[in-house]
Amino acid sequence: MTSPPTPERVCFRLQVKPDRLAEYRERHAAVWPEMLRAIADSGRRNYSLFLDESGLLVGYYETDSDAESQRRLADDPRTAAWEAEMGEFFVAPGGRPDQSAITLSEVFNLEHQLAGLGDTAESSDS
Repeated sequence: MTSPPTPERVCFRLQVKPDRLAEYRERHAAVWPEMLRAIADSGRRNYSLFLDESGLLVGYYETDSDAESQRRLADDPRTAAWEAEMGEFFVAPGGRPDQSAITLSEVFNLEHQLAGLGDTAESSDS
């Protein structure tokens, strides 16, 4: 029996204009249904965005292939319409926000490190 592929875990950051934070939050409280479907259809799941008061936006999602997910979104007219509206919220995006995001490197993963301990490791509770 073959185990399912390990999903790619993608984390990125963007900068939202400080004077647009409230509207950015409002827009994301009610994302267009067709955009939600486009994201899901692209293969992204467990997708979340986090925003602080300085405008730092951090996003996270999982996918089987980020390259394929990005290609599907780039080819989807639903995405183009959403990106055209959302682009004005970002500081110097230099194109579509999803293509201007800075990808962050994963430096710690609890599950991976726990798996590396093996079954012989004692719990710190003992």
